Amino acid sequence: MTSFDSSPTLTAWRALLAIAVVFVMLATTGWTAVRQQHSSSPRETALASWAKDRIAGHALPDASAPAYRLAHFFATLTAGQRVALADKYPLVVGNLNGAPVTLRYRANRHALAQAESAEEQRTKDPRLSPDGRHEATLRLERFRSMLAGDRQILAFDPSGRGRAAEVLGDLDRAERVSVVVPGVDTNLLTLERTGSKKNAAPVGMAQSLYEAERSASPGSRTAVIAWADYTAPAGIGMDSALGGLASEGAVRLNSLLESLPGSSDVSLFCHSYGSVLCGVAAQGLPSRVSDIAVAGSPGMRADNAGALHTGARVWAMRDSDDWIADVPNMALGGLGHGADPVDPSFGARIVSASGAIGHSGYFEPGTESLSNFAAIGVGAYDSVSCASSGSACNGRGEFSGESEN
Repeated sequence: MTSFDSSPTLTAWRALLAIAVVFVMLATTGWTAVRQQHSSSPRETALASWAKDRIAGHALPDASAPAYRLAHFFATLTAGQRVALADKYPLVVGNLNGAPVTLRYRANRHALAQAESAEEQRTKDPRLSPDGRHEATLRLERFRSMLAGDRQILAFDPSGRGRAAEVLGDLDRAERVSVVVPGVDTNLLTLERTGSKKNAAPVGMAQSLYEAERSASPGSRTAVIAWADYTAPAGIGMDSALGGLASEGAVRLNSLLESLPGSSDVSLFCHSYGSVLCGVAAQGLPSRVSDIAVAGSPGMRADNAGALHTGARVWAMRDSDDWIADVPNMALGGLGHGADPVDPSFGARIVSASGAIGHSGYFEPGTESLSNFAAIGVGAYDSVSCASSGSACNGRGEFSGESEN
């Protein structure tokens, strides 16, 4: 476990280093942190049509309405009416928090089929540059992969770099639900990978966690969501040093959590910039969220666990060779994400990441990081391995801001 020196000299050097990093970022990326793109997308077109349509003589609800209102709307429809809306507006229904999850799966299969057809045509467009054709080919391969088998796609939007979410397990019947929140460079093309990088991508992370949870508690009904349904920073630039995208993502995450079926406990597993998002979301989390576990975190935009204002247990881990340890933990004029969650003074439960290698190795099978995640996910807190001997990371109610349930 890394020791933390809080001397004034070290603090000053970290501040100077952070300022130097900021100027390098500005020199290489410019002052504009987020480039807004307002070109009409297939989903925007579908939303415009949805807003004007009616069913059984009644207007369709606002697609941005709270999940409970949308759930009530779908409950008033017949099975045939629900299917008709999903088939007519797949890019709308497939992303509606509050719509039945099985209906969303159906809608997103339709949306993916449409996206596949459109992308296949685009690959043949002679106006595309070689780079453009290569990207179109990669997107086409991604859509085909997502359509393969009986994958359960909970959210899908091909606009821009794209967003998606996938469910492993039976979300309707789950007793425990885990949500994997990934970090920078999350988009449709990085949703899943093969080979040695498989478990560094959102779907691979979720698959590893799902299998580990089933091994940890074979009798439990679990479900895991690979949640790549937010706009993540592209690379290590200004967006990754700011909290704007985390704030926008936090709204989307809480909207999803409010809409989950049943009353199962929910655990969040937040990696890298995803932990920034989870920190911002913490105050507004539904009470059913029992745990927030962060790995490779640059900070949670809070001075300590109590400042997150959540009843959930807060867990933190970092591998000894994770480069994120060299990122200054500071907050200066909106830049930086604050205190280090694995600093004992932060107040999180610091757990072992033994076996993980580097910044992206926390979900590798055979690591203590993954086994600890699985134990947290199924509520087997006594099985969690602490980062150092003699610590009480798996005790109850020891830290401010955490529940004792």
